[in-house]
Amino acid sequence: MPVNTIAYQNIIKELISSSTILVAVSKTKPNEDLMELYELGQRDFGENYVQELVDKAASLPKDIRWHFIGHLQSNKVKYIAPFVHLIHGVDSLKLLQEINKQAIKNNRVIDCLLQIHIAEEETKFGLDETELEQIITQIDQIPNIRICGLMGMASFSEDQHKVRNEFKKLNRIFTQNKPWFIKHSSKEPILSMGMSGDYPMAIEEGSNLVRIGSLLFGARNYTK
Repeated sequence: MPVNTIAYQNIIKELISSSTILVAVSKTKPNEDLMELYELGQRDFGENYVQELVDKAASLPKDIRWHFIGHLQSNKVKYIAPFVHLIHGVDSLKLLQEINKQAIKNNRVIDCLLQIHIAEEETKFGLDETELEQIITQIDQIPNIRICGLMGMASFSEDQHKVRNEFKKLNRIFTQNKPWFIKHSSKEPILSMGMSGDYPMAIEEGSNLVRIGSLLFGARNYTK
């Protein structure tokens, strides 16, 4: 399926009014697909796999802002630390410490989002509120990390009431901690929730960053 440029332009128009950032989720997609959106002005792209991200970053324009949105293993942080724009889905102090270690080696501060577990599905990763509090109290010990906000993934469900309540829960946690994010980051705090199937609802519930893939690129290609 070719890139849906009409959908892209319509989504951009939707997001402008709410100042919401679009991360185009480009995992498994060829470079020419990314370049099609790049030529339309898209600069934020999200990848789930470290090697694929490294390969694309090496061959595509240098002004692309690369987001790592998958479940990141500590032993692979070193490969993306030199260039990654934002690491989503950080779900442990151990991982933050490794990101900090690699950030120091690369003489940079790496922006991260903490992932909160909001879905009822046990397979989803993320911190609970107690673990979030524990990380916040230890953040001074990892100075090359900038916690920019929170992210979460709602249940994969047709129950819209359930999904909305999960978004509300994450927004509540975000709002409670927003003064801390403002104090410790020079950027507007990020609340990342919402994907192709639920992003309008997520924006209604406070999201200011959405991750959209299939609406733009079609189904993912896992045949390689």
